Amino acid sequence: MLKVQNLEVSYGAINAIQGISLEVPKGKIITLIGANGAGKTTTLRTISGIVKSKSGQIILEGEEISKLAPHKIVKAGIAQSPEGRLVFANLTVEENLKMGAYLIEDKVKIKETEDYIFEIFPRLAERCSQAAGTLSGGEQQMLAIGRALMSQPKLLLLDEPSLGIAPILVQTIFEKVVEVNKELGVTVLLVEQNARLALKISDYGYVLETGKIILEGNSTALAENEEVQKAYLGIA
Repeated sequence: MLKVQNLEVSYGAINAIQGISLEVPKGKIITLIGANGAGKTTTLRTISGIVKSKSGQIILEGEEISKLAPHKIVKAGIAQSPEGRLVFANLTVEENLKMGAYLIEDKVKIKETEDYIFEIFPRLAERCSQAAGTLSGGEQQMLAIGRALMSQPKLLLLDEPSLGIAPILVQTIFEKVVEVNKELGVTVLLVEQNARLALKISDYGYVLETGKIILEGNSTALAENEEVQKAYLGIA
């Protein structure tokens, strides 16, 4: 579904991404793991069109998208749930969800997607009229994922969904990501510092270190790799 080829991204003199290539097959969950500052978020933001690449290609279903504006990338089928959630604090839960559907013209589809989101995240249904800024971190994360799903994406980019959330809710959110992948057929590219959980739910993984991919492989094999265990899984 998605191919990233020889991607280079710079912030001034800093080379944040140094010629990475990766593939995201249709219907799969692919994870990018790595330490803080490795370039994971920059990779997602570049795919979304928020950050512009210096060189390389981003190809979605055979079409080059790296020069497109962010809203056109959303229209092409990519939605992102950003790091830190970034919900609209003063808007209600329902208004936040509606913001995610701004490119969808079919009101029936909007209602169906919203109903599905309330079904998988019942807490959002309970807090439908509540200001998003008053939700807990976990609830805001559910809302950020729900808002991204409202655009009915083919590919969902998830940036650090476990960040700053109670462990019990992290488990729930990861279970729902798997559910969305299986039930809706939404392909997922997951960036996550909790490497153990990320490798548990994904099919394939890439390890990013200072802007370069240093390892890749089947998620089970990566979880058993000694280097990965020492650096990211806390196994000496």
